[in-house]
This record gives sequence, C-alpha cells and structure tokens, in this order.
Amino acid sequence: MKDGELDSTDKRILYYLQQDARGTSSSDIAEKLGLSSSTVRTRLNRLEDTGIVRGYHVDIDYDLAGYPLYTKIICTAPVPERSALANRARDVHGVTAVREIMTGERNVYVNAIGKDHDDLNRISEELDRVGLVIVDEQLIRDEFVCPYHGFLDEDGADQ
Repeated sequence: MKDGELDSTDKRILYYLQQDARGTSSSDIAEKLGLSSSTVRTRLNRLEDTGIVRGYHVDIDYDLAGYPLYTKIICTAPVPERSALANRARDVHGVTAVREIMTGERNVYVNAIGKDHDDLNRISEELDRVGLVIVDEQLIRDEFVCPYHGFLDEDGADQ
C-alpha cells in the first residue's frame, strides 16, 4: 500500500471500525466482507503499522462523567510556532483535543472540559501562558462522532 492509497477492502474495514471499534472484532468485519478473519487482522496490522489507524478512542459523554462544561477555544499562533504551541496545549490539564488549522488567523482549536467556570478560566490562562492568543470560546452542548461513509463503495452498498 502506497501512502494514502487504500483499496476498497481497506476502506470498508476502516468504515466498520469507525462504527464501533471496541465492539467489532476481526471476525465480525471478515464476515461482513466475505474474508477470513486472518486476512482482516493482517490488513488491520498494516493499517496500524503505517499510521493510518492511529488508535482506538473512547467516545465520552463528559457531562455524565461529571464535567458539564465542554468548550472549544479558538486560538491564534504564529505560523512558524503553530505546531509546537499546539503540541504544548495538549499538556494543559482539561484539554481533550487540539487541532491545527492550515489557513487563517484562527489556526489552533482546543477542546477542553471543566467542572465549573473556574476550570475553564484556568485552562484559558494556561493556554495564554503557552503562547496561544485566544480569539473566541464556544460552549459546546454536545458532540457526536460518526463514521465516514465515503469508505464504503461508491454505490454505498453495505455487504
């Protein structure tokens, strides 16, 4: 497999993993695709080894977990320092995700959780100390992750 060149089998494996990685075994995927589980496991290992599959993550309802405040903090970082500052933001207690944006002034997005407004204020202050300039903050009601349907065959058939 060349970089970014996935065949339809690899794409379908990714699709089924995105639906429920924890509850889906190689055998489950193999059955849906008409392959052996060892073939699927071999492909999964290759997808992991090449870095296409970077991990298996849990989807948490932070409100139910005791963190009712979930916010997106939109920041600006000087382009030459963007990656380093984004990486440092990951170490701030309460930060759950960091995205680097390629264009525009608003080029680092930070998701963070807190029990109260004091937590969110502390996180903002720490991001400021890291060197990020906060442009906006948005309180998120909820966020849903879904599988990318483009990994299915073009006709959308689900075998």
